[in-house]
Amino acid sequence: MTKLNNFNRYCISVILFLVIVYLGAKVNFIFKPIVSLITVITIPLMLSVFFYYLLRPLVNQMEIHKINRSLAILLIYAAIAIMFVVFGILVWPPLRAQLTMLVDNAPSLFDTLNEQAKELERNELWSRFIPDDRSPLSAFTQYLNKGYTFVSNYITGMFALFSNIAIIFIIFPIILFYMLKEGDRFGRALVTGFPLRFRKDAAEVVSHIDEALSSFIVGKVIINLSLGVLMYIGFLIIDLPYALLLTVVAVILNFIPFIGSFLSSIPIVIIAFIVSPTTAIWSVFIITAAQQIQDNLIAPYVYGRQLDIHPLTTIILVLIGGDLAGIIGILIIIPVYMIIKIITTKAYQLFFQKKWEEA
Repeated sequence: MTKLNNFNRYCISVILFLVIVYLGAKVNFIFKPIVSLITVITIPLMLSVFFYYLLRPLVNQMEIHKINRSLAILLIYAAIAIMFVVFGILVWPPLRAQLTMLVDNAPSLFDTLNEQAKELERNELWSRFIPDDRSPLSAFTQYLNKGYTFVSNYITGMFALFSNIAIIFIIFPIILFYMLKEGDRFGRALVTGFPLRFRKDAAEVVSHIDEALSSFIVGKVIINLSLGVLMYIGFLIIDLPYALLLTVVAVILNFIPFIGSFLSSIPIVIIAFIVSPTTAIWSVFIITAAQQIQDNLIAPYVYGRQLDIHPLTTIILVLIGGDLAGIIGILIIIPVYMIIKIITTKAYQLFFQKKWEEA
């Protein structure tokens, strides 16, 4: 009888929850401003969390050396501004020149790509494996032309979002400043919201989440920069055009879990193939070698066993994140998974492990 009563309570709770969701959908005009606020603040908040974990160790070290925390943050902001100036003087001119050259030469590059594809299709070795009535390389170049047109129009449309970008770069430094200034107070404030008997466990969970996010973000930056250095050296060796631009794009795209490495390889191999099929083969070799060094030497050294996520789990998470929230979902799904894993593990230990083991 008791089990039946418990089952009835669970059923009523589920029904009430679904009714609340249904009524909320009927009065969505009430929640629309909240959704708009969340949409506006999502990207600045993501950037703030990202740079918080990158800059927090530096702020803590400066505070240890008797520098006021607010002053330390302002000094770091000043140093970052100087780095931007140096970047604008030394790195941006060749990067901009390569980008401008790539855009200006895009039509002739596509013509060269078509010629290279046709030349390869006429090769005897290629014709042995591919029937005459099919030309996958020609089809690929046609899709590539369409893709280039789409990307060009998309980038042009992005300038219409300049006001949103301005809002992001205004809000983000302010949020980051207060996050760095308050330090660990956010975690302590969160812990005080739990009942007294759970505060020690809550503090342990918050500490584990903080450590996991810090290790993941700092490690990701170190690994991607290392990958960029390896790839850039390789591209210089084979004299690949637009080496700096392609490396920067690869480093940025590699922040996207799983699919980032594949997406970053596409423009590299295409540019290399335009030079010659041999250069394309060498570019694939360099990308593969750099990623193998990253996965088997650098990543285990940086992460150790802290990021124990199976590759299949990563693929599933990326698919779920992309389906739920697009590119933002793909970017945050791994940290969210880590947080949920830590919380559920602790909840299992507290509420279920002892009962289930005794049973």
